[in-house]
Amino acid sequence: MKKIYNPQPETWSEICKRPTQTFSDVEETVKQIFKEVQQKGDKAIAKYASFFDGVTLENIQVTQEEIEMAKNEVTSELKEAIQLAKSNIEQFHAAQKSDKIVVETTIGVTCWQEKRPIQKVGLYIPGGTAPLFSTVLMLAVPAKLAGCQEIVLCSPPDKNGKINAAILYAADLCGVSKIYKVGGIQAIAGMTFGTETIPQVYKIFGPGNQFVTIAKQFASQNGVAIDMPAGPSELLVYADETAIPSFVASDLLSQAEHGKDSQVILVTTNKNILNDVEEEIYKQLKELPRQEIAQVAIQNSKLIFVETEKTALSLINEYGPEHFIVCSKNEDYFVDGIQNAGSIFIGNYTPESAGDYASGTNHTLPTNGYSKSYSGVNLDSFLKAMTFQKISNEGIQNIGKAIETMAEAEGLQAHKNAVTLRLK
Repeated sequence: MKKIYNPQPETWSEICKRPTQTFSDVEETVKQIFKEVQQKGDKAIAKYASFFDGVTLENIQVTQEEIEMAKNEVTSELKEAIQLAKSNIEQFHAAQKSDKIVVETTIGVTCWQEKRPIQKVGLYIPGGTAPLFSTVLMLAVPAKLAGCQEIVLCSPPDKNGKINAAILYAADLCGVSKIYKVGGIQAIAGMTFGTETIPQVYKIFGPGNQFVTIAKQFASQNGVAIDMPAGPSELLVYADETAIPSFVASDLLSQAEHGKDSQVILVTTNKNILNDVEEEIYKQLKELPRQEIAQVAIQNSKLIFVETEKTALSLINEYGPEHFIVCSKNEDYFVDGIQNAGSIFIGNYTPESAGDYASGTNHTLPTNGYSKSYSGVNLDSFLKAMTFQKISNEGIQNIGKAIETMAEAEGLQAHKNAVTLRLK
């Protein structure tokens, strides 16, 4: 890992760069696949499944029989763990429900807001080197709580044309409507335009590699909403002398093993912690089955020493991490001061992987600095806030003159007339 001591603010933008390709690097590939899927539907889906996944499928939709077989393959222990996680996620997201808001702004003028579910949503579940069945819970549970009518799930098949059994079990448990063996850019394109088999959806959710991330951004240019630009995983840890180095190292490695384009960063005001964590990282790295992947991610990662907590917090807010762990005697300073982060983990005994699986918070979070302007997935992600108003005869008398005056000032006579007629 690269060690950086007392970086000057003018160098922070360079330090905060992620090891990902830019939109322009991938744009032509995404455009080509989107165009083919739009024009050729399932035929294009099959072509790219063969090209990227090395599999030819007669039917891309998962059958009920396949789901039942998958349920039998999942161990009782894993089923219990998934059910515990689902329960916690349900509790946390159900608590986010809000009541209808009703306000009489003026006598005779009543305005209110109600939330209604997005009818059709698409969930993208990565299934390559790490089949993320946990993401099914993070997306399908709030979708179901919100009342979405159709929940479509796409996940890439393995070389045998199958989706991971735990993904299918979790999807069935959470009430997913339809499941498709489609991955990558073509899955996002399929849900964007719809094909003979895959339904078109109104909003697409889920993390993925940089190709999926840019495909989602391209989908948003073609009439489909997306949750956020959620790309390769990243973690930033602030640790002082109260942190336990082996814990910090384990958290950094837990994100580094996600993918070669992941990034992890340690920021500290203690040089001993910096050195101890580095030593622990290399010790623990040797024991990881995904050592090769984590090793590449570690090369893209940084150990940063700064003199003061104020500088540390400023740098962290500039970076805007997806995941932010605070291990500090002054944790309140960082908890109160953090402005840009997807999800925050506080104290030595709060590993980031708790949020990934079972604490109850959502792990679908903004990456690449998008935490400066995006929230992570929550119940409201699956809802639309609709406003209503009802005005009585007395109400239009109370606000009519103001409407006439404003409409006339903007030169919109028909707007004025719509009120004038009612006032008469």
